Amino acid sequence: MAKHDITGSRDIELLVTSFYTRVAKAPAINHFFTETSWDAHMQTMVRFWENALFFTGNYQGNPMEIHRHIHHIKKLDSTHFDTWLQLFEATVNDLFEGEVANLAKQKARNIATVMQIKILQMQQQSHY
Repeated sequence: MAKHDITGSRDIELLVTSFYTRVAKAPAINHFFTETSWDAHMQTMVRFWENALFFTGNYQGNPMEIHRHIHHIKKLDSTHFDTWLQLFEATVNDLFEGEVANLAKQKARNIATVMQIKILQMQQQSHY
C-alpha cells in the first residue's frame, strides 16, 4: 500500500490513535498513562499535533508543565523519552511519508530534546 503525507485532521487522528496503541503496549512508558483519561488525552493530542504541523491555533496547553508535574509524581528519565520518540517515529514511518511526516518526526525530536533539557538536566543542576 502506498503511503501518503499527513494532510489534515483524519491523518493526525490516525497517527495519534496508532501511536497511543503502541504506547499502551510499551512497558517502559505505559505506566505513565494508567490514570489517563484516554479519550480526553487523544483529543488533546490531536489538537496539539494539528497545531504543531498546521498552525491551527486550536491547542491550548502547556506540555512542559504537564511533564514536570508527571516527573514530580513518577520520575522520568532519558529512556522514557527515547522510547516515546522511537514509538512516535516508527508510527509515522509505518503510516506516512512526505514533507509533513518528516516535519512531525523533527518536531517530536525537538520536543523530546527540550523536555529532557528542561526537566532532567535542570533538575540535576538544582542538586549541585
